[in-house]
Amino acid sequence: MRSALSAVFAALMLGACTSTQTVGYGPNLEPIPGSITYGGQPRTKLTKAPVGSTVPHRFFDDFGRRVSETYIIGPDRSLRLTSRRIDYDIFD
Repeated sequence: MRSALSAVFAALMLGACTSTQTVGYGPNLEPIPGSITYGGQPRTKLTKAPVGSTVPHRFFDDFGRRVSETYIIGPDRSLRLTSRRIDYDIFD
């Protein structure tokens, strides 16, 4: 019983070490340094991916935070940024 309580406590403490912030959704989301579309659309077109499919992209920003972005492929094969999530570490 005592070891089960200590395992639950350890799991709760570990879960409190990091937090996630959803920065935004929608068409008004601007690319940041590290985004695929930062500085314009990429030169290569995604010709094999179907229109409307999603493209995930993960990178670390200038502050060392993990950023997860989601893009949707448009009819003209351009990428549209639809969501961004930033993971923070409380020890930073």
